[in-house]
Amino acid sequence: MVNEVVDVEAVRKDFPVLQRKVHGRPLVYLDSAATSQKPQPVLDVMTRFYEDVNSNVHRGVHALAEEATEAYEAARGKIARFVGADPRGVVFTKNTTESINLLAYSWARPRLREDDIVLSTEMEHHANIVPWQLVQPEAGFDLRYVPLTDSSRLDMAAFDEIVSTGRVKVFTVTAMSNVVGVINPVAEMASKVRAANRDAIVVVDGAQSVPHLPTDMLALDADFLCFSGHKMLGPTGIGVLAGRVDLLDEMQPFLGGGEMISNVTLEGTTFNEVPYKFEAGTPPIAQAVGLGAAVDYLNEVGMDVVRRHEVELLEKAIPALHSLGRVTVHGPVAPEDRGAAISFAIDGIHPHDIGTIMDREGVAVRAGHHCAKPLVRTLGSAATTRASFYIYNTLDEVDALVDAVEATKRFFDR
Repeated sequence: MVNEVVDVEAVRKDFPVLQRKVHGRPLVYLDSAATSQKPQPVLDVMTRFYEDVNSNVHRGVHALAEEATEAYEAARGKIARFVGADPRGVVFTKNTTESINLLAYSWARPRLREDDIVLSTEMEHHANIVPWQLVQPEAGFDLRYVPLTDSSRLDMAAFDEIVSTGRVKVFTVTAMSNVVGVINPVAEMASKVRAANRDAIVVVDGAQSVPHLPTDMLALDADFLCFSGHKMLGPTGIGVLAGRVDLLDEMQPFLGGGEMISNVTLEGTTFNEVPYKFEAGTPPIAQAVGLGAAVDYLNEVGMDVVRRHEVELLEKAIPALHSLGRVTVHGPVAPEDRGAAISFAIDGIHPHDIGTIMDREGVAVRAGHHCAKPLVRTLGSAATTRASFYIYNTLDEVDALVDAVEATKRFFDR
């Protein structure tokens, strides 16, 4: 680990967008759970790729093609090491959503039957609900969800009851909630699923956890881990499906076309080896290189350091918000039990109105259902306001968040 604490002021200088103003005020960006900002080293690497290398990969023998391929595969290796995966099992996709769709269509649909259960939770992002619903009618499996307790945690008694049937063939769960911030005991739950059915697989949605926590697939006991580049300082348009090579070998491709083939005749096709058989067409080359640079940046800071910094922000933000009248903070109170996304409500004010007024104060937060309608409904609402932190946020910006909430209350109390 290079650092013990985040040098926030030095970090902020690496993010051009944080230097701007909105509505005449310094920007306080608290929407990193939706998408993170991008540091200059990531922007520079992508610019250099387009200016100096730009070529397709795996297809040419000229110098640019070889340099592009080398950069693309080097990024795959960096990303694999970042999450403890085999590089052969790192498939580049567009985002977490595509990664989960790939699994639903290529693993679940051809293998699952009526006696099988795909077990998800009421805490999931729509990306970990809708794909399974889409393939369920054809495959015929039983789609079940672990309910939540009143404290927005998974109901472990209900989980144990479903798992004890021995019918769970896929357990698919978010490692960290994008709404209430709950960090789930993935490895403990995975162990129970495997003990009840040794043929079960465990799918982890790491879209929120991988950017914020040290991650190791072996420690998670995950067969597949899905995450997105744009939430971890990387560009949009690049996601990752990291999986067991033996399972990927057994799966049929999700998309067909160029690059993913070994041979094509008019009568049929044989497919490339993994991971390439899942990367049809020209892949997101510059985006992969950019994500590799983002991983370099996070490694330089240190993921343990990232986590400690966010806990420090939460230690100030949660009590401050709790102390305000008419404000409800959803999710765990203890910062150690949650990620850096805080959903809250102000009694009598719609979340969209809260977001609008806070924007006028220069504070960018997210208002809505956060693509997690089943979870938000358990909170007794159709939407929440969410503030989410990352390595470039400061303790002063926690004060700005609290001041903006107070300003919003005053605006509607006039």
